[in-house]
Amino acid sequence: MSDTRAAAATRPDAPARSGLVLSALILGALVCNINLAAANIALPDIGRTFGAGQVSLNIVGLGCSLGLAMSVLYFGALADRYGRKQLLMLGLALTVVASLCSAFSPSVELLIASRVFTGIAAGLAFPTTLSLITALWSNGPRRTRAIALWSGVSAMASIVGSVLAGLLLSVFWWGSAFLIAVPIAAAALVLVALFVPGHVAESRDPVDHLGGILATLAIAGIVLGIGTVFAPGQHVIGGVMLAVGAVLLVVFLVRQAREEHPLYDLRVARRRMFWVPATAGTIVFGSLMGAMFVGQQYLQNILGYSTLQAGLAVVPAAVGLLLFAPMSARLLTRRGSRTTMLLGYALVFVGFLTTLLWNPSTPYWLIGLGFFAIGSGAAFAMTPASRALTESTPVRRVGMASATSDLQRDLGGSIMQALLGAILAAGFAASFGRQISASAEASTISDTVTQALQASYGSALRVADQFPQYRDEILAGATQSLVTGAWGAYLIGAVAVVVGGVIVWFRLPSFAREQELIAQYAKEDAP
Repeated sequence: MSDTRAAAATRPDAPARSGLVLSALILGALVCNINLAAANIALPDIGRTFGAGQVSLNIVGLGCSLGLAMSVLYFGALADRYGRKQLLMLGLALTVVASLCSAFSPSVELLIASRVFTGIAAGLAFPTTLSLITALWSNGPRRTRAIALWSGVSAMASIVGSVLAGLLLSVFWWGSAFLIAVPIAAAALVLVALFVPGHVAESRDPVDHLGGILATLAIAGIVLGIGTVFAPGQHVIGGVMLAVGAVLLVVFLVRQAREEHPLYDLRVARRRMFWVPATAGTIVFGSLMGAMFVGQQYLQNILGYSTLQAGLAVVPAAVGLLLFAPMSARLLTRRGSRTTMLLGYALVFVGFLTTLLWNPSTPYWLIGLGFFAIGSGAAFAMTPASRALTESTPVRRVGMASATSDLQRDLGGSIMQALLGAILAAGFAASFGRQISASAEASTISDTVTQALQASYGSALRVADQFPQYRDEILAGATQSLVTGAWGAYLIGAVAVVVGGVIVWFRLPSFAREQELIAQYAKEDAP
């Protein structure tokens, strides 16, 4: 252990051919995040193709982030112990297989399974990208700039994925959206194999495999429970999954407190510069993913955007990320994490306020302004969150910090996407239910048709095709219901952003105190 830390202390500021190394790692992260976004823009087409309900569509949308979130802690620990480069290469190779399975799935059930598989492949790859940056670049401005670029491009990938998916879907079938990652993963695999050093500052501690299994099952139960508990007819099963996930999480934490070599070091996790940025980053990135998830369905189903138009509509978010990611690194160096994150939260909140003004006749300038504000806020919020985690963690356990940074994106994305999707589904079903009850033909509508109308916008369109004489009424009801559900989802998102901002305001320290804490952690972790 001391040899590993001594080597870390004497390593150069950056690896040889640092530009190629960073490019390979960013490309690997890009693959994972493009896959997270690919499904969102294809959801309306998937719903129409399979007649899937809103709950199924929600799980398709969050399947990749769910697979990543549930596996990233375990795989991050495995990478620390057995080789970060090796797990990165394995994850990229499996991404190609999983993407092909998703693209050619014959049913929505197999598509869900393939999406979770895609996330598990990403769980092998994604945590190693940040941990390799931390291991290969010494603490200082060069590492901060590398993390800022990694963070900005990783977040921007969700927008890039939407645009590319929209372009493909305007020409090909829904499955083409899942093929975007295949050539990128192949290219990243070659670059990683050629240029990224292996076995740098890795741990020799044994891996807590049982703890990894408990964490995986706990996260899966919590995310799936949130995604289903609000849906009509799914309250019991959703509640059971939430309860099981919560119990497993408690068991996992108890085990980690007692283990000599824990998978998740609670001593580190309790540090102020660890848990506060982790929580704040989870909320802000989850809000970004949730906004994209609901927004794509709104743009296509309510505003009538084509898939290409819907993909291009979120480009302002990418512009904000690109413009302000470098600025966030400079502000972070000069003013510290608290100021930088608060600015990010303020911008994200402004973005959510604009979404609450959306209606069926909303002009694009308001939509573009909202996405630009959310993307700009994410740029300012994510860099300090990622850097604080890595600076608070010993380099031999940097996989834990990297996994937590990934959880900010993926668990945050899963929970917010599941939560906002569930609110969307519940609001849609409740609104349509009220309209059916108020209809003069309410007594003639069968339970089967009622359930199909309340399931999702795509399912309601199928019913409209079966009963063309009521098509206009069904479309009007579906539109009103989706608007109602989306408004409720965005309201919850705005509330979550306020909660995160309050945590940052009161719990992140001043710049001077932050530097003192980081120095204190380094002293505690010294051999």
